Parts: sequence; structure tokens; C-alpha cells
Amino acid sequence: MTEQLSTTEQLSSTERELLLTGIGGQGVQLAAQVVARAAALEGRNVMLFGVYSGVMRGGNSDATVVVADGPVQAPPIVSHAWSALVLHPRYWEPLRARLVPGAVVVVNSSLFEEPVDRERWRVFDVDATRVATEDLENPMAVSMVATGAYVSLTGLVELDAAVTAMEESLPSYRRQHAEGNATALRAGADLVDRLAAPAWPAVAAASP
Repeated sequence: MTEQLSTTEQLSSTERELLLTGIGGQGVQLAAQVVARAAALEGRNVMLFGVYSGVMRGGNSDATVVVADGPVQAPPIVSHAWSALVLHPRYWEPLRARLVPGAVVVVNSSLFEEPVDRERWRVFDVDATRVATEDLENPMAVSMVATGAYVSLTGLVELDAAVTAMEESLPSYRRQHAEGNATALRAGADLVDRLAAPAWPAVAAASP
């Protein structure tokens, strides 16, 4: 019995960290809120910490989301992370040092020309800016395309939960963007192989 409880406790305390980085105007903070709120809707424990400069567009916009099956142990600024969502290369350098070997890295390949260590990390290229601007004709939905891809790849949260979380995260004066954001989330999910990098043991067991 002691062994079984110990194993259960170990599984229940699994944490998955997500670092997000981009520039102001790309929707980094909304993406972080979507993942965090979706995880809370699914009954997991969540920590969200956002940092962005006073410049509305062009300045850095970073966020950290920690999702756990038990109490969150990580501090607000985590020293290591299981995954990253990189919307713009400008502030990639300080973030990369915090990624553990084998980390899942989703890169906005539309803008990212810097080399990424594909032997050290599991890197997935998502043409988020092009898909949002050209395919969806919705340049404001770049972060939602990337988030949809990340959610599909990892199963950190379910896509339907992410859509609901996005709708709940939008302020009243932005509710007109809900439908376009939902389309972008689903379009991003379709760009990648589902559960190619599962976040949770149970999700990994259920993946094809």
C-alpha cells in the first residue's frame, strides 16, 4: 500500500512548465492566459506569470505558465522549463538557457531564422504568422495559431478547453475576435501531428 501511495503521489505532483516569448502586439499574454485558464478548467493547478515592457508594440512580451497535477512547487520565475512557445526571435536568447534537454520548442518559423539546437530539444516549426495573415486573413491571430499547434502537440490541455478558455479570457471590448481566434486555434492544431510530444503520462499512453 505504501508503494502504491508513493507512486500516486509522484504522478500527482508532475509539473509542466511553458515559457512564452514574443514582442508586444503578437498576443503572447493572451496565449498564456488561454493555456492557464484551460488547465484550470480541466481541474489542474496553475501558475501564470506575465512580463511585458511599457512599449505596446515591439517591446518584449514574455510569460510563464506552470501546470501541475498537484500543488505548484515552482517559483514565479522558473529556472528550468519543459517547453517553450517562441513567437519572435528577438528575445529568444535569454529564454533558451532555461530549457531542459529534450524540451518541446514550438517556433514561429515565419519569423525565426536563428539556428535552434534540434539535437538538444524537440523543435517543431509552425508557420504561424503566414497562416494567420495569408490563410486566415487574421494577422492578430498569430499567437492563437501557435497555441493551437502547441496544445495539439503536447496535450497539456485539450483543444476544446483552450477554445473555451480563450472565449472567457477576452475582455468585453474584444469579444468580436472570439470566432476568429477559435478558427486560428483549430487551424494551428491541424498543422502538426497530434500528441507528437505528450505532456502527461496518461496522454502519452493514449497517443497512437
